[in-house]
Amino acid sequence: MHELSIALSIVDMASEEAARHGADRVEVVRLRLGRLSGVVARALLSSYELACEQTPLEGSRLEIEDLPVIIYCPRCQARTEVASIQLIACAACGTPGANVVQGREIEVVALELPA
Repeated sequence: MHELSIALSIVDMASEEAARHGADRVEVVRLRLGRLSGVVARALLSSYELACEQTPLEGSRLEIEDLPVIIYCPRCQARTEVASIQLIACAACGTPGANVVQGREIEVVALELPA
């Protein structure tokens, strides 16, 4: 389960960032997670709780923003959300989309520290 190693990395990064800001704990970690990231959100949430034990993040929440897969369609010259990750094609014209512009992300975008 690679979600545990990802959770451990999130906890390490968030702990370091909190310490840099003089905080001894973190209340919320906000994460953007693309559907093509290969990470199962439910498994990541479970792993996160385990990874947080005995760290400044113990008791914190992991809030995950699920990002859809968006491609750039050269035919329509527009960005479009794909209808299914099994068929990565423009939803408007059906052109296969090799240029994925969103959906692979695993990024921490914010930490909420105590006041």
